Amino acid sequence: MKWLGRRQSDNVEDRRGLSGGKAVLGGGVIGIIILLLNVFGGETGQTVGNALEQLQGNPQPTETAAPLSKEDEEMGNFVRVILADNEDIWGKLFAENGMTYKNPKLVLFRGSVQTACGGASSASGPFYCPGDQKVYMDLDFFDELKTKFGAKGGDFAIAYVIAHEIGHHVQTLLGTSAKMREAQEGKSEAEANKLSVALELQADFYAGVWTHYNKEHLDTGDIEEALSAANAVGDDAIQSKMQGQIVPDSFTHGTSEQRMYWFKKGFTSGDINQGNTFNEIR
Repeated sequence: MKWLGRRQSDNVEDRRGLSGGKAVLGGGVIGIIILLLNVFGGETGQTVGNALEQLQGNPQPTETAAPLSKEDEEMGNFVRVILADNEDIWGKLFAENGMTYKNPKLVLFRGSVQTACGGASSASGPFYCPGDQKVYMDLDFFDELKTKFGAKGGDFAIAYVIAHEIGHHVQTLLGTSAKMREAQEGKSEAEANKLSVALELQADFYAGVWTHYNKEHLDTGDIEEALSAANAVGDDAIQSKMQGQIVPDSFTHGTSEQRMYWFKKGFTSGDINQGNTFNEIR
């Protein structure tokens, strides 16, 4: 992606130099699978935080300051550019529809972090917390995305994930997330999960919409990187890899095919009105 020399957002909180050590997870294989099935943490930051506190015994990490490497500094600058792109594009789209876009914060951390949705660790993957309207990311996740889940490398995989989490912020501002949680009340776990899948796929769609309006900055292969990441973190792909079996009723984020489809639909159309996943996938 063409990003060098472009505007950087001021809404990044870089806590990487202050984070504590990597949290040690308990719960054995089952606990680890639960965390992996939350990739990305999405708009369910509260659930992720609570689950991690139970698995870790709610540890209190000791913060130690450490200098960032040149590579870390460069990655932080890249994230700031991607966040700035999201601010510009969503600000414009909201204004065109008679609304005001409120910029979220993005927190970079290592190991573990405290949020308004509870404690979390890097094992949860990137996630959005509606309680403080912040996106949380441990960038080491993207190495695991390649090594554990087989996604292609490249900076646009990171851009896609950031745009997906910003999609959850858009849903919060539009009231979609609150309506989804209300609709989940009284539903069976399987039915509640279907609503969660719809929310996640809509965030993928919004990531595609953002990419549509950012075409001038794309490099050859960027879309393939995004689709590879979406494919790698489909519920079916993760369950097959980690459990050896697929349980559709337990899906919370959508299949690889669904995630790629909705990202591509957003990218192709650029029309936020074509992303009603709640009607189209049920």
